[in-house]
Amino acid sequence: MGVHDFDVTTADGTSRRLADHAGRVLLIVNVASKCGLTPQYEGLEALHREFGARGLDVLGFPCNQFGGQEPGTDAEIQEFCSVTFDVTFPVFGKVDVNGPGAAPLFAHLRSEAPGDFGPANGFLYEHVKNSRPEAIGTDEVKWNFTKFLVGRDGGVLRRYEPTVTPEEIRADLDGLLLPA
Repeated sequence: MGVHDFDVTTADGTSRRLADHAGRVLLIVNVASKCGLTPQYEGLEALHREFGARGLDVLGFPCNQFGGQEPGTDAEIQEFCSVTFDVTFPVFGKVDVNGPGAAPLFAHLRSEAPGDFGPANGFLYEHVKNSRPEAIGTDEVKWNFTKFLVGRDGGVLRRYEPTVTPEEIRADLDGLLLPA
């Protein structure tokens, strides 16, 4: 099973097959509007604009599981992304990424790329350790702006923890994308 086998819900409530992205590299991100990492929207949009023609699709999935940092409705989230960061990549309907109600896509992503969230993540690690100690040492998404890199075949290639910026991912994309 790969990422292309999943259906997701768009912000307007319709279903969309990720198979529509077959043959493209995906960067799947759980996003939030009221997080200290929210400015990463700018870097994600820059990747989308720079590498979209070379085969990259950035896909955002709002999540309110971390400190209530995505409290808005899907319509409010769409407006925020558009007005504040001029986001043109797809931002889907709000999802849970952990727990029994986790979106099947995120359960799959977590199992394929469990991550390595440790003290190197500095302040964020301390915050998670204090607020969600049960998450440390598990495959759970630890916070907003966790990113999953997916190959053209739908296989999960890598997980980037929240503190890894979109700019830091740029080097990993070059060998996966079509020539310029």
